[in-house]
Amino acid sequence: MSKLHIDSVTKSFNGKDILKDIYLSFDTGIICGLLGRNGSGKSTLFQIIFGTIKGNTAYIKHNNTILKNQSDRKNRIAYLPQHSFLPKNIKIKNLIKLFCNKENRAKISQSKLVLSFLNETPNTLSGGELRIIEVLLIIYSKAEFILLDEPFHSLSPKIVSEIKAIIKQQTDKGFIISDHQYHDVLEISHDVFLLSDGHLKPIKDLTELKRFNYIAKTI
Repeated sequence: MSKLHIDSVTKSFNGKDILKDIYLSFDTGIICGLLGRNGSGKSTLFQIIFGTIKGNTAYIKHNNTILKNQSDRKNRIAYLPQHSFLPKNIKIKNLIKLFCNKENRAKISQSKLVLSFLNETPNTLSGGELRIIEVLLIIYSKAEFILLDEPFHSLSPKIVSEIKAIIKQQTDKGFIISDHQYHDVLEISHDVFLLSDGHLKPIKDLTELKRFNYIAKTI
């Protein structure tokens, strides 16, 4: 079992505090749901954890190793951004070799969600097909901790259900998942947090999401 410890994360843009002393600590085998309105700072928090942007302050530790640079995150943390990130002209089967270890290469290559695309390149896929490939490459990557930013965007309910099942099967990995399809996030998460006013608020149920005005009280 491994642990990812995120502490004292702050970030401001143009004098406005976006993240205020964020703390989160969890182990492999745990799925954390991260909810929040557009502009609340979810993607910024993901990028700070992953190391692509610097927080004003941030303390990120994997087990006993403090992660100071993005290179420190290699094989420890993988991040699915909202935007497409794959090279356009490399075949999917070759991208699998880049992202996954030998055991997971077999799993993803044999997945019915991927099988028909192995000889395709990202620039030949539709937006939904590309998102499926991106999500699975990150889930099956070598990293122990997986950050998924809007993984269910543009996917059908059937595909979302299949991906949720795959996530739940990865008991040797830890996840933070953010998606506006909050019911899907709630369904598979062990712990749920709402990012609001720069702070992470633990959420137990829909009642608390209504109380914090994340969802309408009539729902």
